[in-house]
Amino acid sequence: MLEREIAFRLLQGPQGEKLRQLARADGRLSQIRRATAWIRSHYNEPIDVTQLAELSHMSNAAFHRHFKAATAMSPIQYQKQLRLLEARHLLIAQPGSAAQVAFTVGYESASQFSREYARQFGLPPARDAARLLANGEAAALEID
Repeated sequence: MLEREIAFRLLQGPQGEKLRQLARADGRLSQIRRATAWIRSHYNEPIDVTQLAELSHMSNAAFHRHFKAATAMSPIQYQKQLRLLEARHLLIAQPGSAAQVAFTVGYESASQFSREYARQFGLPPARDAARLLANGEAAALEID
């Protein structure tokens, strides 16, 4: 009874329409969810946005518009974010070469990886991993 009441209140609240769209198999958010799931499982591979649009049963323009509305970023930015987060995790879990991690998560250029990593996290990959390990923040990242 309590769960039904919570669900009812959520569906009636300000985000209710988005929740209803997620629940619908043919809804736009559900279609975007398919694309984000594909990107998450293939983050280290090059992506073809046209194929993602087809997977989502949308035109390229509609796909870009709905993807950005749902995630607040483009598909390429979303993939880059996933790659950088996974790289950070790998640098902590399996200390080693930042260049090797860059290639593992799908970057073709170690220098591009280092620039983007530093832009995202404020420090180059090796220094950021060392700081996290020294401050004990690595355990918190392992949980995520």
